[in-house]
Amino acid sequence: MHEKILVAVAWPYANSDLHLGQLAGAYIPPDILARYHRFRGNDVLMVSGSDTHGTPITVAAGQLGISPNEVMERYHKSFIESFVGLGISFDLFTHTDTENHWAVTTDLFTRLLEKGYIFRETTKALFCPHDRRFLPDRYVEGGCPFCEFEDARGDQCDNCGKPLDALELVNPRCKLCGKRPEVRETEHFFLDLPQFSEPLKAYLADKGYWRPNVRNFALGMLDEGLRPRAITRDIDWGIPVPVEGYSSKRIYVWFDAVIGYLSATIEWAQNRGTPEAWHDWWDIDKPSRAYHFIGKDNIFFHTLIWPAMLIGYGGRKLPYDVPANEWLTLEGRKLSSSRNWAVWAPDYLSRYDPDPLRYCLTVRAPESSDSDFSWQEFLDRNNNELVGTWGNLVHRMVTFAYRNFCGQVPSPGHLTEPDRAIIDVAERAFMTVGAEIEACRFRSAIGKVMAVAREANRYLDAAAPWKSLKTERDRAATVTYVALRVIDSLKMLFAPFLPSSSQALHQALGYESDLLGTQRTVTVQENTRKHFALVYSYDWEGDIWAPSQLPPGQALRRPEPLFRKLEPEIVEQELARLG
Repeated sequence: MHEKILVAVAWPYANSDLHLGQLAGAYIPPDILARYHRFRGNDVLMVSGSDTHGTPITVAAGQLGISPNEVMERYHKSFIESFVGLGISFDLFTHTDTENHWAVTTDLFTRLLEKGYIFRETTKALFCPHDRRFLPDRYVEGGCPFCEFEDARGDQCDNCGKPLDALELVNPRCKLCGKRPEVRETEHFFLDLPQFSEPLKAYLADKGYWRPNVRNFALGMLDEGLRPRAITRDIDWGIPVPVEGYSSKRIYVWFDAVIGYLSATIEWAQNRGTPEAWHDWWDIDKPSRAYHFIGKDNIFFHTLIWPAMLIGYGGRKLPYDVPANEWLTLEGRKLSSSRNWAVWAPDYLSRYDPDPLRYCLTVRAPESSDSDFSWQEFLDRNNNELVGTWGNLVHRMVTFAYRNFCGQVPSPGHLTEPDRAIIDVAERAFMTVGAEIEACRFRSAIGKVMAVAREANRYLDAAAPWKSLKTERDRAATVTYVALRVIDSLKMLFAPFLPSSSQALHQALGYESDLLGTQRTVTVQENTRKHFALVYSYDWEGDIWAPSQLPPGQALRRPEPLFRKLEPEIVEQELARLG
C-alpha cells in the first residue's frame, strides 16, 4: 500500500538570498526524503514558500529603500532560481501573500478565537520615541537573558533558540536608530499556550524516534511552563487581524507562517483541479505522515506552537517528525548575513555544479551537533570522493565497456564468488540505506552508499578486466558486466542525494527514462491577484528503489565525466569573497 508522505519545509524569509546554512539545515534534507519516497512509489507532497510578512521584510525594505512588496518579489524569484539550480523538488513552492493563504490564516485565527484559545489583553511593549513606533520582533535587539547573546531579537534568541518577550532583552536598542526604547502600553491578542500543556505532553510522549535535541528542547520548554504568546503586532505589513476595531494590527509572522504548510497543500490541490484532495494529507483520520524540516532556531514554533494551533482547531494531523538540524558554521565562524560571512546560493551556482554541494552538505550535515563547512574540505571531498572514488569508478568502467564491447553492456559468463559478493553488497544496501533515509539519518545513509562505491573499486582493482581483455575476453566481459550492474545500483542509491549526476549516469547506461523529474514555474491566478510558484512532476510509477537488472546488450551512450575536478586555487578565491 502506498503511503502518503507530507514533506513540509521551512518557509524562508523573503529578505535575502539563500545561504549554505539554510540549504544544509532545511532544504537539501527534505529533498532527499521526498525523492526517496517517490522512488519507493509513495505519494509524496513537498511544500513550502517564501515567508513574505512581518518585520524581516519591512526591516529589509527600509534598509534597501524599496517597498516590502518589492523585497518580497525580488527574493521569491531568487529562491525559485536557487531551488531549480540545486534540484530541490518542491511539488509547490508558493508564498504567504496570496488570497488562499490569507483566507486559511484568517479561518484558523477566527476558529481559535471562537473556541477560547485566543484572548485579548493590554500589555507593555517597547516604543521608540525617536522613530515614533512600537518595536516588535526584529525592530529591537539586545542581550539574551538566558545565554547572554548580545544580538537577540525581540521575539527570539537565534543563539539559544529560546522564545523571548522584547521586555526581557538586556539593554535593548532600536534597530532603526540605535537608541534605547521606552515602555508603553498596547493591546494584543495572545495564544493561550498553557491550555495546551497537557495535550502537548501527550503528543510528545511517544516521539522517542525524534532527534534528541528536538524532543529535549520541546520537553524542556514544557517543564519550564508555557506562557501565553502574543500573536499580533503593531505593524502595517502582513495579514490584518480579523476582528472589528483591530484591522490596523497584523497577525504575528510565526503564527501566519506555520499555517503555510496547510495553505500550500490547499493551493496545490486547487491548482491541480482536485480542491478537496488536501484532506488526505491533513485530516486526523487519514493515513498520512508529515515531516517538518527546519533549523534548530525554529524548534519551539514547530514542536509546541504549531501543534497547539492544530490541536485547538481540531481534526487536523499533527507533525509525525520534526527533524531539525543544528547550526552549520563557515570556516569555523558563525554565518552572518550582515557581515557577508556566508556563501550565497546564487553565487555558488554561478561557479559550480549542484551535486558537489549537495554531497558535501549531506556528508557534513549538522544533524545532532553543529558542523562546519570549509572550502578546503569542499575541494577535497569533490576531488577525492566524488571524482576520485565514485566518478572514477563510473568513468573507467562505462568507458571501458563502450570502447571494448561495441558500445553495449556485455553478456556475462560464469559468476565467481567475488562477483556474487559485490553484487550482494550493492543489493543489500537498498535496505540499509533506505532505513537510514526513512529515519532522517541522511549523513549515515550517504556514507553507506559511498562505502559500496569504495568496495566496488576494490573489486575492480582485484579483477582488473583490462588485463584479461586480450587473453580471457569472456572473463573481462563478466567483470565488466558485474561492475556496470553494481554501478547501476549505485546510481539509484545515490539518486536521492545527487539527482543531476545520477540522471546523467542513467542516460549513459542507455536508459530512456527519467530519474530527475521536471521543475517548472507557473502563474497562479486568484480572484484579484496572481503569483508565481515552483512545481514539480515526474513520470515513473511504482517502486523503483531496487537493485539493478541491467540487461546485457543494452546500448551505452558515449560517457562523459560525472564530476569536474576542481583546482586548489578555488580555496583562496572563495575565502577572499568572504567578509
